[in-house]
Amino acid sequence: MELAYPPFEMRDASGEPTGVSVDLARALGESLTRPVQIDNLPFDGLIPALKTGKIDLILSSMTASDERARVIDFSEPYLRTGLCLLVGAKSNVKLPADARTVVVKKGTTGHLYAAKNLRAANVLVLDRESACVIEIAQGKADAFIYDQMSVFSHWQRNRDTTRAVLTPFQHESWAIGLPKGSPLREQVNGFLAKFRTDGGFDRLGDKWLAEQKAEFKKLGIEFSF
Repeated sequence: MELAYPPFEMRDASGEPTGVSVDLARALGESLTRPVQIDNLPFDGLIPALKTGKIDLILSSMTASDERARVIDFSEPYLRTGLCLLVGAKSNVKLPADARTVVVKKGTTGHLYAAKNLRAANVLVLDRESACVIEIAQGKADAFIYDQMSVFSHWQRNRDTTRAVLTPFQHESWAIGLPKGSPLREQVNGFLAKFRTDGGFDRLGDKWLAEQKAEFKKLGIEFSF
């Protein structure tokens, strides 16, 4: 995973991995009776690392897209989300097509969406999520295309300069990435099903995403888990 995506993948005050995905990875390791080693890699380097055998699984808020499924396998989805927009506080932008300048994080589905659908726009591709947010907050870009949970969090931290357009224009699901033909896929799917039945995802939501759950409910938007 890339430890740069709070509250899903991040570091605590001591520099140790923490967040939703870290808790999920440790529960998976316990279920499989295997030790868990978390490698912090750039997001666009995760699939190459999986394909070359450097890592065994990707658990990094990764969308199970058709493009990625051509080169790796995915578990059953564990979280529903969608692409939406972070825009300037006074912006009238409601859809990606309304924006003249769009910023995206390299290697994400927002990047793929912009490359495929927004050829008339100026698309800025940046390596860091925080840099994308700064482009919006400073008025240098009209819209940042990213997932709902992150857009919500960035808006909460930058209410004076940004606005969240949380209704998704493209629905997506996150899943665990595995090498093609991996025998672990069936075991991972079994874990996810049992974890959900046992209330594991509800506990993760209450622990890490209580504020988002409440806000999404108020807005009438389906919550992720």
